Amino acid sequence: MLPQTLEWIGGPRGHLRLIDQTLLPERLEMIDCWTPEDAWQAIKRLAVRGAPAIGIAAAYGVCLAVREDPRNVASARAAADYLATSRPTAVNLFWALDRIRRVLDRYEENATSDHSEDDSLAAELLREAVEIHEEDRRRCHSIGRWGAPLIAGCRGVLTHCNAGALATSEYGTALAVIYQAHRSNPQLEVYADETRPLLQGARLTAWELQQSGVDVTVICDSMAAQVMREGRVQAVVVGADRIAANGDAANKIGTYAVAIAARHHGIPFYVAAPTSTFDLTLPSGDAIPIEQREPEEVAQPFGVRTVPAGVAIYNPAFDVTPNELITAIITDQGVIQPVDAAQVAAVVAEPTPTAAG
Repeated sequence: MLPQTLEWIGGPRGHLRLIDQTLLPERLEMIDCWTPEDAWQAIKRLAVRGAPAIGIAAAYGVCLAVREDPRNVASARAAADYLATSRPTAVNLFWALDRIRRVLDRYEENATSDHSEDDSLAAELLREAVEIHEEDRRRCHSIGRWGAPLIAGCRGVLTHCNAGALATSEYGTALAVIYQAHRSNPQLEVYADETRPLLQGARLTAWELQQSGVDVTVICDSMAAQVMREGRVQAVVVGADRIAANGDAANKIGTYAVAIAARHHGIPFYVAAPTSTFDLTLPSGDAIPIEQREPEEVAQPFGVRTVPAGVAIYNPAFDVTPNELITAIITDQGVIQPVDAAQVAAVVAEPTPTAAG
């Protein structure tokens, strides 16, 4: 069984513990976060990553702000605003923080001088963070159940980046579909793109699938089209960090190219994501903010220089796959197919709050 990606240790005065994913696959180590600054750093440097896991970590990060003073609303609000600056693309971050802010609003509205320790702000915030965590577990398993029939007849499936247990509370989104299908088809083979420049597919997806007993083969990103041409895969399943109202989906850089190759080869391309990843306030993917990361990730990955010093680097962390290239979006509420604004609205009940919310 895979270890918990992240967990809260103790009661309202406890702390956040998570896997340091920057060390995988060579070392499995946990790190403890005691302050909002610790949680911010963990999110920023990708010790914790994946849209749902980022949202959960941020919710717990606000809880860290009131460990020492369990009724300090101002400290909690400042922590929520601060954590929102960690990464701009994954909408789950803002969705979770807006839920936490609503707890703060209710607390202030109902505040009285006789609040007991059990009813302290710290306890209320922790209850909400735990519920966000538990909701994601349920959603991941639901995504698996909805998506598995779509790849039931496949011998091989290709995925990009890591959208598994390491990116969520457990089970994953894209990998939830694969895990569920693998139960009835143990011969299913997964092709995992390396996912450059930080190799989340090679380092994380391959490790996770190997630990779970799923047959996995790692390929360079540039090999995906050839693997499709050779008939080795019959479907592509990826995750998402933000999905617009029309179904355009932002995911790790390189996903768009995989979708184009899949369309050319007549292979269905599926996006798997919880409804918390939808941002219905954005009409299309053109408005999704794309994170620009440090040039060293390309020029000197893992401490080894591969680009001459002084050469310019362009390093967007995500790209957007337009809805016309997506066969279906697999959510915890059902399958969106065809992928367009009407079908998205029919499945996703409420717009997700954004950073400005």
